[in-house]
Amino acid sequence: MSTFTREISIRWSDLDPNFHLRHSAYYDFGAQHRIEILSQQGLTMKIMQEQHFGPIAFREECVFRKEIHLNDTITITTKIGKMRADASRWTIVHDFHNAEGALCAKITIDGAWMDTQLRKLAVPTPPIALQVMDSIPKTDDFILL
Repeated sequence: MSTFTREISIRWSDLDPNFHLRHSAYYDFGAQHRIEILSQQGLTMKIMQEQHFGPIAFREECVFRKEIHLNDTITITTKIGKMRADASRWTIVHDFHNAEGALCAKITIDGAWMDTQLRKLAVPTPPIALQVMDSIPKTDDFILL
C-alpha cells in the first residue's frame, strides 16, 4: 500500500467563530487517523493495553495553508516521514487536501513508544509496534534516523 487516506466529514462542532475548521480539530483528526491505521494493521488499543505500551507525542505541529469549511470534502493522507530502524522514535505526517487536491494543512508529529507501567520509553520497541510501523507507507523524502 502506498498511502493511508480517509475522507473526513467536517461537523458543525469542528468550526470556530470564523466558520472554518478550528485549529484543534486538525489535531483530533490526525490522532484519530493514526489510531485507525494502527488498528487496521493489527495494533489495537486492546493489544497495547495487554502489552502495557502506547504511543507518546513529543512535538506536534500544524501548518495551515487553506481554510476548511463545513461542507468541504477533505481527504487526510498519513505517512511516516522519519523513523529509527527499531521504530523506537518516529515522525508521522498528515496532509489534508481539499476536493481540488490543494494542500490545506500539514501536521507533523514526533513520537515514540511508552511503557505504560514504568512510565518510561519502551525499550526495546514492542515487536508488534515495529512490525506495524514498518508496514506504514513512507513519505517521498523519508529519513531513516
